[in-house]
Amino acid sequence: MIRHIVFFSARHKVDVEAVRTGLLALGNIPHSRLFEVTLNSKVDPLSNEIDVVVYAEFEDDAALAAYKAHPLYAETTSQVKPLRELRYSADVVAAT
Repeated sequence: MIRHIVFFSARHKVDVEAVRTGLLALGNIPHSRLFEVTLNSKVDPLSNEIDVVVYAEFEDDAALAAYKAHPLYAETTSQVKPLRELRYSADVVAAT
């Protein structure tokens, strides 16, 4: 299983909800086993730059690749990219 975790910060704080709402559309792509978009609770005393977190689980690399190749992925990216400042992504193989 692949865990796909992406962290976003909005360019302007007034756009945080627009970033979150825009990213929710990715949940309509059928290749993930689990898909969540949440606001960062910002309780870390050392770093609170991240506003929105996308967490998804995929059966394997092929499912993740199919997700990223879906037309809705490109469409969503083009809508959210102008609103974001930072984007950090990690894809990790889950220990089973």
